[in-house]
Amino acid sequence: MKKQFLRCLFLAVLFGCVAVSAEAQKRSSKKRNTTRKTTKTKTKANIKSSVPTTDTVKVAAIPAPEPQNDSLPVKTVKKSLRPDEAVETTTLRDRTPLPYEHLRADDAVYRQKIWREIDIREKINQPFRYSADENNGNQRFISILLQAIQDSQVTVFNSVDDRFTTPMTKAEVATAIAGDSVPVPQYDSLGNLTGTVYKRNEINLDSIYRFRIKEEVIFDKESSRLFWRILGIAPVKSVITSMGVNIGETELFWVYYPDMRPIFARYEVYNGKNFGARMSWEELFESRMFHGRIIKSTLDNPLDLSIKNYKGFEDNGILQLLEGEHVKEKIFNYEQNLWSY
Repeated sequence: MKKQFLRCLFLAVLFGCVAVSAEAQKRSSKKRNTTRKTTKTKTKANIKSSVPTTDTVKVAAIPAPEPQNDSLPVKTVKKSLRPDEAVETTTLRDRTPLPYEHLRADDAVYRQKIWREIDIREKINQPFRYSADENNGNQRFISILLQAIQDSQVTVFNSVDDRFTTPMTKAEVATAIAGDSVPVPQYDSLGNLTGTVYKRNEINLDSIYRFRIKEEVIFDKESSRLFWRILGIAPVKSVITSMGVNIGETELFWVYYPDMRPIFARYEVYNGKNFGARMSWEELFESRMFHGRIIKSTLDNPLDLSIKNYKGFEDNGILQLLEGEHVKEKIFNYEQNLWSY
């Protein structure tokens, strides 16, 4: 009886231990499941989206620079709505220049560069000042140059040198002619300031009355001729300070003459004696129908000086003029001495 009691007690204790062990395993599995769920939840909550976020702070706007005014002082001329001439001149306006004769370097036995200054106040140069308006614009020579630049038909070069090395923009040309833009305040009818407009000083085109020409004289032994080829043209302007002091003349810009030949061929030169025998500007230059005094040459000039900078010539205009005529005479005598009569 006692043995049976002990056996029952042992079995009860054994079943109790098994039950306690099973309950502990259930609790452990629940804790693991809870931990996994919490970890997944935390991981999902901490993941950041890769979509870039936009900054809600407004960036301060940088003021745009003042646009450069590249308008040249070219007079706007309205075209006639009816034929303004009694004869047909359409074909004359569409003329093209003849191509230059090719000159070989081996045939050029004599070459000199010459710089001239044309003063349009002289009587022979009066066509340069013709200021009438026609369908193709104002007929002043300076207006023809500026109109070609305004229409981007020719490349302009800086006057830093006369070898056509530095192109200029239209804004830079406008600055060279009329100076920098100055702020002009604008007011309403009540006198309140409404804004500021940048404008350039007005310039009288008749104040540009001198032009410089760079050309080369070549004697070609193959054709036994002396050729004069113009290389460039530059308008000259007198620089006057705000105090009224004239500090000298300066070249505004250079244009390459062969680039201007097709444009010059479409403009006629004023002829006050015979209107029916007007030539083009290209014909005027090729026929040498102008006068310009020589201001510089490569003839006997190893220091590359202008005539006005020769020693003893600085303040003597008569000697400068005579020296230019002396250069012209040397070239003439060279050609004449090649012939025997």
